[in-house]
Amino acid sequence: MDAIKVSGLTKQYGDIQALQGVDLTVPKDAVYGLLGPNGAGKSTLIKALVGSLCPSGGDVSVLGLNPLRQRAALRERIGYMPQGLALYQDLSARENVQFFGAAHSVPDLAGRVEEALEFTDLRARADDPVRTFSGGMQRRVSLACAIVHQPDVLFLDEPTAAVDPGLRARFWSTFRRLAQKGTTLFVSTHLMDEALLCDEVAVLRQGQVITADAPARILERGQTHLLVRQDGRIEERVVGGHPEDLADALHVYGLSREIGAVEVRGDTLETVILGLIEEAKR
Repeated sequence: MDAIKVSGLTKQYGDIQALQGVDLTVPKDAVYGLLGPNGAGKSTLIKALVGSLCPSGGDVSVLGLNPLRQRAALRERIGYMPQGLALYQDLSARENVQFFGAAHSVPDLAGRVEEALEFTDLRARADDPVRTFSGGMQRRVSLACAIVHQPDVLFLDEPTAAVDPGLRARFWSTFRRLAQKGTTLFVSTHLMDEALLCDEVAVLRQGQVITADAPARILERGQTHLLVRQDGRIEERVVGGHPEDLADALHVYGLSREIGAVEVRGDTLETVILGLIEEAKR
């Protein structure tokens, strides 16, 4: 069974069509990325998946459950880290995690809290008030609150927004460890380089999925710039992104000894996705 299935999902706010027939399938134990610019509908989609808003149309299934009709059963099995911090500023990190764990009726609450604090590297500051933490540390507390009940699916809405590169790397290391332990992660982001860290990526634009695939296969839709230095001059050719395209281009030269160097510059994932967005506009 797939972790998430979405078919024809729509959401309308007055004259604004936030989601326009979204179709998605997320396999279990995957790190699945939802990529798109601000205002693309990422947060709206996540809220529909966790049951915090009612879609205008379409079907949604998370772990085989309907997020609205079976909300109570689903929320026992999912975690949600919203884009905005939802913490009690006067409580300590440990007290915040304890509160969310108690809300989920977590067995062995004290032990689970310590595990979550250890997993997110918060033990040293566990008893300090959250209001004294930096924004990045508060996001770590928010993550600990989201995983204290060991959910089967974890929804993360822009989890690394406004954090420094070092902390962002630590976050993604934590996400991968969670996936290895059997948690499916659904991560929204507008950062192109983060998409490369996902097993699969869906690109959302104006409420529509314009592509959904593994990052490597999306990259193959770009172009490769082949620069050949021969006899003191440089020739540049543009070929497709598949390995076969490059081989065909090199056959023209026969791979002779006169070719002293071959340099390949492939399009970045950002270039490819921005191209897909422009294509969708047209």
